[in-house]
Amino acid sequence: MELRDLHTLEDFSAAVELQRRVWGSGYDDIVPISIFAVVVKRGGILVGAFEKQALAGFVFSIPGLKNGRVMQWSHMLGVDEKFRRSGLGHKLKLSQRERTISQGLDLIEWTFDPLQAPNAHLNFARLGVVAEEYLENVYGESGSVLHRGAPTDRFVVSWKIATPHVVRRIQRDLKLTVRDAALDDVPVVNHTRVMGDWRALDGPPLLDCTDRRLFVEIPTTFGDMLQHAPDRAREWRMRTREIFTTYFARGYRCVDFLLDKEKGFGRYLLERTGK
Repeated sequence: MELRDLHTLEDFSAAVELQRRVWGSGYDDIVPISIFAVVVKRGGILVGAFEKQALAGFVFSIPGLKNGRVMQWSHMLGVDEKFRRSGLGHKLKLSQRERTISQGLDLIEWTFDPLQAPNAHLNFARLGVVAEEYLENVYGESGSVLHRGAPTDRFVVSWKIATPHVVRRIQRDLKLTVRDAALDDVPVVNHTRVMGDWRALDGPPLLDCTDRRLFVEIPTTFGDMLQHAPDRAREWRMRTREIFTTYFARGYRCVDFLLDKEKGFGRYLLERTGK
């Protein structure tokens, strides 16, 4: 598969069509050709992946400012459904990182749904992002078939692309990763169990833990819940919103994600900063 920068009107048109395939015909936040055409001329990054000259995925970021310093805001990563589990998203993010470094910059940020376990695994375990900001319903009601009217709560993740932590994450062989034995003693603040076809919350979350590190559990099937069990999905959204906003306000941040596909859940590792 060929990865290259997109820079022609034909390229931009292909990116528009791919957005419609990924997010559905009812999605009304499509990035149009005119925005692509202007942004890439002023420091934006737009990288596409092609298979047999057909666009299979792309990543798009916009220059921005954070605390007076220039960075890249990654607005969109779209991958055709048939390539979703091929590692293409990971390759596109690494290409984005390379281009950002070539601009002399060291930070990329973006939002993502904290209840989407596959994205959490990519962002935290494989890319090395951290998160300490939680936005409630930041995009409002979405028309995408992927969201089904659920509140668009999001993490803001920071990818400090030149740090040793990030370099270790992107270079390591995941098959050789050794689990930290100290994690066995980390408390889980929201106990869950299987209920029917779905994983459900088992009682109210623990909101008064003071341990230096905490686990927050999420299901691996939230996307399917949005389609087939929207009430259960909304319960997960509201409960985890309460957990993350409570602990972020107390100085915790999310530093990792551990995925257990066989058991059907993943766990965020939260760590308290400072004392």
